Amino acid sequence: MTRRRSTLLTVLLWLVALYFVLPLAWLALSSTKDNSDLFTSFGFWFGDRFSLADNLRAVFEFRDGQYLRWTLNTAIYAFAGATGASLLATMAGYAFAKYRFPGDKLYFSVILGAIMIPLTALALPTYLIFNAANLTNTMWAIIVPSLVSPFGVYLMRVYAADSVPDALIEAARIDGAGELRIFAQIGLRLLGPGIVTVFLFTLVATWNNYFLPLIMLNSSDLYPLTVGLAQQQAASAAGGGSEALFSTVITGSFVSVVPLVIAFVFLQRYWQSGLGAGSVKG
Repeated sequence: MTRRRSTLLTVLLWLVALYFVLPLAWLALSSTKDNSDLFTSFGFWFGDRFSLADNLRAVFEFRDGQYLRWTLNTAIYAFAGATGASLLATMAGYAFAKYRFPGDKLYFSVILGAIMIPLTALALPTYLIFNAANLTNTMWAIIVPSLVSPFGVYLMRVYAADSVPDALIEAARIDGAGELRIFAQIGLRLLGPGIVTVFLFTLVATWNNYFLPLIMLNSSDLYPLTVGLAQQQAASAAGGGSEALFSTVITGSFVSVVPLVIAFVFLQRYWQSGLGAGSVKG
């Protein structure tokens, strides 16, 4: 009976792995094809010509290198948002875990409730607020909303409760250390894996964010990769001699996921340890 359950779980895990890997494999293979091979060859195999170099050249030469501008915008949005969100979530989570103040449970309940609200439901109110502040069509319209991470606060609160011993904080206080110094020199070091976890979650969410930049930005020079590639795809689907953009869009999409893969490869050990430690509450 145990062996039967193990076989079933193995099959399910393979199916889940294929669900996530096959689209990436199709994207990688399709980026090596020219426009004609995209429609005449098997999707999960190479075409008659290996056109990856030509496709990459077309991507980076499109409209005098506009793809590079979109990549830079995306990097600014993602890294600024992820860094700010990690710092704010760490400070808030540490405070909720290690301090008691009036209304702390109520505030934390509000944060938990915010996790349940889909981001699309907040898009219109966010736009109205930023429009009133004359911040639409600016980088701040993307960076500032990315700084708010209710799930990050929850994760850091749970992680800080176990990772930062109360006895260590009391010892530092006896030695005369202030609260800010304790947090900066002790708390941040012990919370490193959790910080990296929040950083990665926010980085991926901001890097892949499409709806918020779509409604906030109207200048192509401020577009992230998601919106820029969507505009290219719309031009390709419109016809009228634009069909050659299909291979460019696909190759650009493949290039856009490479930085995320690199980030996960270099930070995965911190990410895994952060999830493992943060998910266990003593």
